[in-house]
Amino acid sequence: MNTTNATVSGPLSGVVILDLTTALSGPYATMLLASLGARVIKIENPGTGGDSSRNNAPYVTSHGLAVQREDEQDMSLSMMLRGRNKESVLLDLKDPQDHSRFLGLVEHADIVVENFSAGVTSRLGVDYEQLKSVKPDLIYTSITGFGSTGNNDGLRAMDAIVQALSGVMFTAGEEGEAPVRFGLPLGDLAAPLFAVIGTLTAVLHRQQTGEGQLVDVSMLGALTSLVAIEPFEALERFGIPQRTGAFVPRLAPFGTFQTLDGFCSLSAPTDPMAASVFRGMNRPELAQDERFINRDARVAHANELHGLIQDWASVRTTEQAVAELSAAGAPVAPVRSPDQAIRDPRVLARGEVVQLSAGPNLEEPVFGSGVPIVMSSIDLSLGRQAPRLGEHTESVLNEFLNRDAVPSGAQRTAS
Repeated sequence: MNTTNATVSGPLSGVVILDLTTALSGPYATMLLASLGARVIKIENPGTGGDSSRNNAPYVTSHGLAVQREDEQDMSLSMMLRGRNKESVLLDLKDPQDHSRFLGLVEHADIVVENFSAGVTSRLGVDYEQLKSVKPDLIYTSITGFGSTGNNDGLRAMDAIVQALSGVMFTAGEEGEAPVRFGLPLGDLAAPLFAVIGTLTAVLHRQQTGEGQLVDVSMLGALTSLVAIEPFEALERFGIPQRTGAFVPRLAPFGTFQTLDGFCSLSAPTDPMAASVFRGMNRPELAQDERFINRDARVAHANELHGLIQDWASVRTTEQAVAELSAAGAPVAPVRSPDQAIRDPRVLARGEVVQLSAGPNLEEPVFGSGVPIVMSSIDLSLGRQAPRLGEHTESVLNEFLNRDAVPSGAQRTAS
């Protein structure tokens, strides 16, 4: 593995990754690999302005956050998040000289990660088969909508398209209502997690055998596999609703209940947990009620049970409801907004969410995802700021290719 100029430590220290990704699914995967210590060199196209995330509002400007870029030095929050611990090199892979330079970098790399649309890598001459001829033990990780062996039926692999095809939209909401698109881009986030798992597995395999390989992950497959972890098809056969909305009858009491000023979430499917809910409601006798005496009885009378809990919660504030149920040992929590959740002292203390920048021109700090893994002997962090577009073009090419040359059209450009 190449050990040249790695500026971060970690279990992947010395591993060089060429990052051909854009948007979210690919950049998130390479960001996680960078947090493990890999040296991630982001290859960006000078003709398109680089990673599309660089043009996602809002931007950090000299006057604070803005929905439009005011200066070429302004950087989008998306890039600030996804570009951490990476270097940026401008190369136009359609240009013969830049393509040659890229192949030169491949000779020194351990891993290539890409998330181009199907067929693009072949047209650009950067698919696995072509790069393997340059670097036989190369690990090549591909994140696509439908997999390198799948048929996309002419569809574009956007997150909403993948959610629609995966079945996940019909797991939320009420029966008979319109499908629900999850606000979190589940397809764009599930695929990179599996891509990182596959890449690390390939690294271990290469250490043992010397062999490189193609790691092929599809967004549709990743998300659909998560849907399939629940037996929705079997539930439907027995008339158990697949869509559960605010409540999950087969786990009663289980659901989200409205209070005077918000909502609380309750999860108490076992007999002891249900008894703690009844104590918290000051109705301990319900634990002996034939309708609720055991799990099967509660499931059979889920609507009645949830109605009782809703009536109880509706005359209390969220704080009161949570306090009374918690005092009895019931599993309950307030339903928080994302803005509230990312400021939880627990996740901040563990580095699972981090402050990106307080910034001299920002009235409020900006938070972003950290690395939600805490290890006893290894510090996993994303401490280096995202690079400006093309910031490392000259230094990287000089280092790896021993060329004192700037690629055509790749003069250093601010993001």
